[in-house]
Amino acid sequence: MAPIKTLRSGDRGPAVAFLQLALYRAQTDPGQPDGIFGHNTALAVTKFQTQSDLVPDGIAGPRTQEALMPFYTGFRRHTVARGDTFYRLARRYGTTTSAIAAANPRLRSDRLQIGQRLVIPLGFDVVSGEIPITSDIAAVYIAGLAARYPFLRTGTIGESVMGKPLQSLTIGNGAAEVFFNGAHHANEWITALLLLKFCEQYAAAAAFGGRIGDQDAAALMERTTLSVVPMVNPDGVDLVTGALTDGTAYERAVAIAAEFPQIPFPEGWKANIVGIDPNLSYPAEWERAREIKFAQGYTRPAPRDFVGSEPLEAGESRSVYDYTRAHDFRLTLSYHTQGEVIFWQFLDYRPPRAETIGLALAEVSGYTLAETPYESSFAGYKDWFIAQYNRPGYTVEAGLGENPLPLRDFGPIYAENVGLMTSALALA
Repeated sequence: MAPIKTLRSGDRGPAVAFLQLALYRAQTDPGQPDGIFGHNTALAVTKFQTQSDLVPDGIAGPRTQEALMPFYTGFRRHTVARGDTFYRLARRYGTTTSAIAAANPRLRSDRLQIGQRLVIPLGFDVVSGEIPITSDIAAVYIAGLAARYPFLRTGTIGESVMGKPLQSLTIGNGAAEVFFNGAHHANEWITALLLLKFCEQYAAAAAFGGRIGDQDAAALMERTTLSVVPMVNPDGVDLVTGALTDGTAYERAVAIAAEFPQIPFPEGWKANIVGIDPNLSYPAEWERAREIKFAQGYTRPAPRDFVGSEPLEAGESRSVYDYTRAHDFRLTLSYHTQGEVIFWQFLDYRPPRAETIGLALAEVSGYTLAETPYESSFAGYKDWFIAQYNRPGYTVEAGLGENPLPLRDFGPIYAENVGLMTSALALA
């Protein structure tokens, strides 16, 4: 997890929005997180610094950011002192004994030893639907979830063009392996947020004996193993959400975009940072995808729809391909936006149970089950998975509108898809 950078008055962007979220969680309300470090944010920083015995200069520097870290990650570490119990710690930190027990499964409240280190989950969700996501924010969320739910396994499956890790989360130990992925396309970054929120709610339900969708979460974990790569294209996501605004990679993206003035920049960017579309890179009739996209004018690196010079040239796609080959996934969901539609087939492949499962996913979400339009039918992850394994693979186009979808749509989109994801696990 990368350190959080110094922020001060006049700064803008998703890092400022994340700071504002942390200040709100710390009860020094900076107002609505708008990504602009203005007067109210400076006042909130100063108030937090005063409460934390820091120099109240209104600048979120290294010491202030370190003190704020629990409000970014959703947990703090506590060294056991005489008289500590889960109950007393829950009262002190505004959390619950069950949350502390879940984060420290090897410890008992009545047998704590002085000097032991505990993870104390704080009284709010880790993943927020109120601010845009970036690769760094995703890393913080994942670290927070792993600390609060130790049975949730994290890792990396490769790296982006710029060397950013492609992070993964795994929940469950069952025989049926299932794979969800999101944000192949940069301006569809809200899908990464969707998948991380599902992981959080699924883990919480399993930890506390609850349900996710219509399923008993703990029982579902025993039957299935869910692997999630929420952000396949972190460089592109950072470009669209404003975390990447300078440097060689940014300047190269600007130059690529200048050759396609009809595509708004950066909000129209779907590709990886060197202008290859990661979801047109898989070896599933890739040559046909090239013919179609070249005919549309995408014959060179572009903000969208350039297939590259050969299959799997996009390193991000190669990583997902290798990860899939190393597993035995019975079903996959690839999350995109938008259209409220589920695509389920590839050419004349009709995997066993694929249409039946697809109809069930459509019913629970309210989305339409459809065949993929011809011009979008080739070289996608779903296409390759179906052709390679003859198993159910779906592209879910979540939400409606123009990409990137606004954050105000996140709540309704999640409500539509939590049952879809849960059903995909249960039916795998």
